[in-house]
Amino acid sequence: MSDESTESNYQLHPGEPRWTHIALRVTDISATIDWYTEFTPLALIDRREDENGYGAWLGMPEKTNNPFLMVLAQFFPESDPFAGAPIATLQPFAHVGIELPGRSDVDDIAAKAEAAGCLAMPPTMMPAPIGYITMLRDPNGNMVEFSWDQGVFATLQERWNNA
Repeated sequence: MSDESTESNYQLHPGEPRWTHIALRVTDISATIDWYTEFTPLALIDRREDENGYGAWLGMPEKTNNPFLMVLAQFFPESDPFAGAPIATLQPFAHVGIELPGRSDVDDIAAKAEAAGCLAMPPTMMPAPIGYITMLRDPNGNMVEFSWDQGVFATLQERWNNA
């Protein structure tokens, strides 16, 4: 796809390549936004509608130099560029991962999910480096892992501070 335009939409661009988002095609964008803002620390950053459907960006609410978003797209049936293709889901192992500050936080989110009927795996202590995890299923069937003591945060902080 070639674009003849040399005009950019935005004036600010990253100074180096950045991992910026994961995109999910969803069947009900409102229900998906509601689920992620209830069960995760993600906040609605932007919501749009155009001739193809609905879009939304979810992300961490605080300012960061390394933004990462969850992009949601619900296409109208008559303009769905992926019509006929199944809506892919992250499962059974593929998942979105969220590291929590405490072990009890994993238990709390699992209890909330169980009450809401979206608990996919109860809290389980896994071998290192996985840690203590629980898995929830979003309204589209995507798996979301909540972990404690997984070490992603600790390892990156250590590497960045030693760089």
